[in-house]
Amino acid sequence: MFRIQNLIESKSSLFGIVIATIIGSLAVPVILPHIFHGFHIYHILLHVTGICVAVFLGVLAVVAYSKLHTKRLLLSAIAFSIFIAAESVVLIDATWPGIYDLRSLSLLELGHMLTITSLAVLAGGVFRND
Repeated sequence: MFRIQNLIESKSSLFGIVIATIIGSLAVPVILPHIFHGFHIYHILLHVTGICVAVFLGVLAVVAYSKLHTKRLLLSAIAFSIFIAAESVVLIDATWPGIYDLRSLSLLELGHMLTITSLAVLAGGVFRND
């Protein structure tokens, strides 16, 4: 009998489902319009890969936090969630450059700030004494 718990415990099937879901949801609006744009598609695929890895690690961190309830795992889950946001912002900037304007702050700078924030939160979780 199929249970969601079996899916979460099997990391390889969880990874496959995360990749299929992300690529399936981003294929039509993001990937396919740029498929023949030379090396630009590699830049987009780099950020899609970053989102896939961040979502997978974020799901693993949330599952681990739900079992153990430590602040280290909570900080790790928050850090990966921030990294998902950072990769999403940079993917939007790479896919549709110049369309979204935040006045004096570019999306690329916002992506960098979110990446640094996620690294700081992850470091706080790693170096935390629980």
